[in-house]
Amino acid sequence: MAANSVMTHRNVGVLTIAAVEAPEIVTSAWIDEQLAETYERTGLSAGILADLAGIEARRWWPEGVTFDQSAARAGRAALDQSGIDPDKIGMLISTSVCKDHLEPSVACAVHNELALASSCLNFDVGNACLGFINGMQIAAAAIDAGSIDYALIVDGEGSRYTQQTTIERLQRPDATANDVFAEFASLTLGSGAAAAVLCRLDRHPDAHRLVGGIARSATQHNELCIGDLDRMRTDSHGLMIAGLDLAEAAWKHSGHDFDWEVGMDHYIVHQVSQRHTNLLCERLGIDPDRCPRTFPDYGNVGPAAIPITLASFQDQIEVGERVLCMGIGSGLNTSFTEIVW
Repeated sequence: MAANSVMTHRNVGVLTIAAVEAPEIVTSAWIDEQLAETYERTGLSAGILADLAGIEARRWWPEGVTFDQSAARAGRAALDQSGIDPDKIGMLISTSVCKDHLEPSVACAVHNELALASSCLNFDVGNACLGFINGMQIAAAAIDAGSIDYALIVDGEGSRYTQQTTIERLQRPDATANDVFAEFASLTLGSGAAAAVLCRLDRHPDAHRLVGGIARSATQHNELCIGDLDRMRTDSHGLMIAGLDLAEAAWKHSGHDFDWEVGMDHYIVHQVSQRHTNLLCERLGIDPDRCPRTFPDYGNVGPAAIPITLASFQDQIEVGERVLCMGIGSGLNTSFTEIVW
């Protein structure tokens, strides 16, 4: 396999990881109520979000909370937990899919809100639901190269506007069952924010060691999920199958560089749905009981899903245990990254 699809880190640790919860709970039962007439007219049944996807609820930010504000809140939480002077952060990477505008970058607003040093390099990285993992990989390379001592990775996502506009479209009298299924994935989205501080391991030997990982792509599937803030149209079944195929291929070729097949202590997988998680575990032969799940209460929070799940579960991870973060992003791309706690 190509050498640049394997990443190994020599001196990188995850110092802190933090999540900020969006406060407004939006249940799948409430969405069913909004679409009751459409379901009845098209012959669909209420409960498909809970029964099919296993998502009982998701969160919304209050009106007026912007994506960069939520990302900055998570960044502040991660910084506060780390005890690191913000002036020491050498790189800020925003990995949010959701953006209120094309320019400037979300990172600019977060950098300003956190009052980081003018010498702190800041920029956005976008790769669908893989953005946060990719941000960690980029920052880790910079730390290993000696360019920086600390990096802050942030992500803020919000599904409020997208789901409101989706519900409005699906309430129209001409909406069909096919329309519901094409926009079904939009209704599984959630809101939330997360951040991580990465550091030099030789300066913080108690930090969680970022070992490295792999990446694979199958970009022939780049049209299976296309979205913006107004609408996301998805071939949900096609996307799931192609994503599982890609993840399985990546898993089978990882043995040359890592020994993940011996079994990890914990698997932090991207939170999509109950069916997706079960099939991923089945395909890769991993223990589903070692995969903590946040999608039932938070939905699919895009690239924030993995760090939110890791942050919520971190108190249950013992020192020395191996954690494998596993993501699949529309496009298609996949990446696995190991952390030793």
